[in-house]
Amino acid sequence: MATSTGRIEIKLRKVSQLFNTLDPSPFRESELALEAEDYIVARAQELPIDASIAIVIHLPSDELSRASASDIVIAVKDHFDLRSQAMTREMRDLFRNGRFSLAVGLSILSLCLVLGWLLLRKMDESPVSWILQESFLIFGWVAIWKPSDIFLYEWPPMARRRALFRRLAAADVNLDSDTPWDLSSLKEKKDVNAM
Repeated sequence: MATSTGRIEIKLRKVSQLFNTLDPSPFRESELALEAEDYIVARAQELPIDASIAIVIHLPSDELSRASASDIVIAVKDHFDLRSQAMTREMRDLFRNGRFSLAVGLSILSLCLVLGWLLLRKMDESPVSWILQESFLIFGWVAIWKPSDIFLYEWPPMARRRALFRRLAAADVNLDSDTPWDLSSLKEKKDVNAM
């Protein structure tokens, strides 16, 4: 079954609009401008997950002749590949922190359960002993909240974002030369329409 292709089209006046102007690297190693990345990512999120992505960058022909088309294509693909790698590192750090938090949280929960049980055995059953036992139990459950949050809720959005960056790194990037407007012919059309 053939998958569809989703097109993301960007119309620019200058190549510099696509890249971070504070980055002194040549195009091949430049970062995309935040606005350009946000636009591409937002459009990609609207596409079906199984659709391949084609990014079409429209530039005036004079701008396109100044820049190397292959450098621009490689820069766009490399940018999203680097973003995917950065997201992989973030997820690795998140899971490392999650494992540490889980070990600490389970230790504290176990200690709190044992303390609550010992407290109940040493004290007569009274509202005070019951409150203390429940307090230990609640504190123990609070201690495992962070690892539970990491392993249940924090990593899935990161995994989806990484998958999106991987799709964008694999996207078919094309440059299209927009023909500049001929202002005299545009004026003639207006004059004819006015008659």
